[in-house]
Amino acid sequence: MRHQSLFKIRENGYFGFMDSRGETVITPQYLEVGTFHNGFAPVQLNGQWVPVDSLGRLLLKKFYRYIGPFEQGLARVQVVRQWGYLDQRGNEAILPFFEAAHDFSDGLAAVTVDGRAGFINTEGQFVIKPVFSGTGSFQNGLAPAAKDGKWGFIDKKGTFVIDPQWDMAFSFQGNVAVVSRGNLWGLVDCNGRECVPPQFSFVKNHAYGEFFDGMALAFRDGKYGFVNQQGDIAIEPMFDLAGDYGEGLALVEINGAYGYIDKAGKLAIMPKFEDAGVFSDGLAQVRINGRWGYIDTEGKISIPALFDEVAPFDNGLARVVSAGKWQYVDRFGGIIWREPG
Repeated sequence: MRHQSLFKIRENGYFGFMDSRGETVITPQYLEVGTFHNGFAPVQLNGQWVPVDSLGRLLLKKFYRYIGPFEQGLARVQVVRQWGYLDQRGNEAILPFFEAAHDFSDGLAAVTVDGRAGFINTEGQFVIKPVFSGTGSFQNGLAPAAKDGKWGFIDKKGTFVIDPQWDMAFSFQGNVAVVSRGNLWGLVDCNGRECVPPQFSFVKNHAYGEFFDGMALAFRDGKYGFVNQQGDIAIEPMFDLAGDYGEGLALVEINGAYGYIDKAGKLAIMPKFEDAGVFSDGLAQVRINGRWGYIDTEGKISIPALFDEVAPFDNGLARVVSAGKWQYVDRFGGIIWREPG
């Protein structure tokens, strides 16, 4: 089911949502709001969170410390310390009972009871008993799980099909999963083969081993490169700084200026910008003379650099800031909505 795109707007310090035409759908009235996902967004009331649907109706049966996204019809929620799951009518379909909980994926969710992790189904019943010291989410029928301090991968019966041998393991992304040994990470395939042995460093406050557009940033010996989802080092680490791929192009820094490379590692847009962002909807944000605008995938200026701050395009619109006020612009630079005042 396709949900209408709604965009966060601000008015007099309160937040609400508009549609893609700039029409207010949910009047700004909340001190904070999350983003819409699968038809719902969390909004803040009295310092707690409540889900709201795309018509602005609150599922106001209870307040929560945290509300996750709805996945497979259920959203994880935190009451005081315990975690449970809400259905899309706002009922606690699975009562808050767990010390930790993940989003549902592949029909199962990882949860923790008495310090041990296992998996429940959408009815809240344990399908895989809580016997692990840690787990991640199921993807492609496999989930990372830890026993006796080492991580491997289990199937939906809870049996290790890839033996525990790593210090940490993360959920599969396509054909590969990130695994670590010591302070270094690499990639393993569905058969448990280390297609890229651990060799890349973890970078603080930076995504690592997270694939965007089929490629993931990899940091080694002070330089950035990329690995692909086939389990190859696609571009050897050689850049001082790099960003995630989007639409076949990735941001790189060369001699203090920013440009873009293609998936073969060749320069596609010459480094000439003071700063830059990720391509989405065919455009990327760039900084020129201290101001922000957007370029197209050929490197041509598409929206002039007139703004103090900009966000990536999403569903045809981007939020920009000028003189402290929010605006939304379309791909041609037309203003769709402007913050009042």
